[in-house]
Amino acid sequence: MNTHPVTFSFELFPPRTPEGTAKLPAVIARLAELRPEYFSVTYGAGGSDQDGTYETVMRVVQQTGIEAAPHLTCVGSTREKIKLLLDRYRAAGIRRIVALRGDLPATALGAQAPGELHYANELVSFIRELHGDHFHLEVAAYPETHPQATSPAADFENFRRKVAAGADVAVSQYFYNADSYFDFVERCGKAGLKIPVIAGIMPITNHAQLTRFSAACGAEIPRWVRLRLEQYQDDRQALLDFGLDVVTRLCRTLLDNGCPGLHFYTLNQSEATLRLWKNLGLPVPVSSVA
Repeated sequence: MNTHPVTFSFELFPPRTPEGTAKLPAVIARLAELRPEYFSVTYGAGGSDQDGTYETVMRVVQQTGIEAAPHLTCVGSTREKIKLLLDRYRAAGIRRIVALRGDLPATALGAQAPGELHYANELVSFIRELHGDHFHLEVAAYPETHPQATSPAADFENFRRKVAAGADVAVSQYFYNADSYFDFVERCGKAGLKIPVIAGIMPITNHAQLTRFSAACGAEIPRWVRLRLEQYQDDRQALLDFGLDVVTRLCRTLLDNGCPGLHFYTLNQSEATLRLWKNLGLPVPVSSVA
C-alpha cells in the first residue's frame, strides 16, 4: 500500500477561442479551490507553439499561487529552441515540466521523429544536462500501450529509458480498466523502476468525444461501458450520472489499492471534475467553503 500522501492535480489546455479564453479564469478559480498540488498545461493549441502554454501557465500561477507545469515536446524542434523555452520557464519561477515526445506528423508515422531530439528520454536527458535537478520532470506512461508502439514490450522499454534518463514521476494516459494500471505498476516493480505512477483520469461527459479521444490515444473503453454510453447518448443527464458512477468506482479502486495520485484531464471544464471530487468524498479546504 502507498504510505505517502496522495496527490491530486488538474490538466488544462491553452484556449483556442476568445470564448474559451474568457471562460478559463473562472474554471481555474473553481478548480483551485480544491488546492491541487499543481496544474499542468498542454503544449500549445494542437501542439503548434508554446506561447499559449506559457500564457496559461502564468495565468494559473498569478491567479492562484498554485504551481503550474508546462508540457514540453521535442518533435520537430531543435535543442536551441528547447533551451530557450527552458530558460524562459526557469526565469518565470517554474520548477515542474512535463517532458513528452509530442505527436508525430502524419508524414512521419512509422519513420524517425523529425527534429534534433526524437524521443522523450532524449528530452529528459537534455533537460537534466542543462538544468540538473532544478526541474521536477514528469513523463507519460501508457498502461494499455502507446498506440504507435510496435509491441507492449517495446513500449515498456521506452518507458524504462525515460526513467533511466532522470524522470521523477510518471502520469498515465487515462484508462477505465483498473487492472491495466495495476499490471503496469507491477511490471515497473519487477523492472526495478521506483518512480510513482500517477493515474490519469478522464471524466465521462460526452459519448462521441470520448470515443474519438480513446481511438486516438489507444485507451480502451470496456464494452459494457461503451454500450451503456451508446444507450444514453441522447439523454445527457443519464450519461453524466452513469459516467460519474463509472469513474468514481475506478478512482476509489485506485486509491484503495495504493495509487499515489490522480491527475484529472479537465478539458477546461470544472463541473465534471468537481462532481467527481465530491462523489469521492475528497477533502475541500475550509477556505473554499462558503
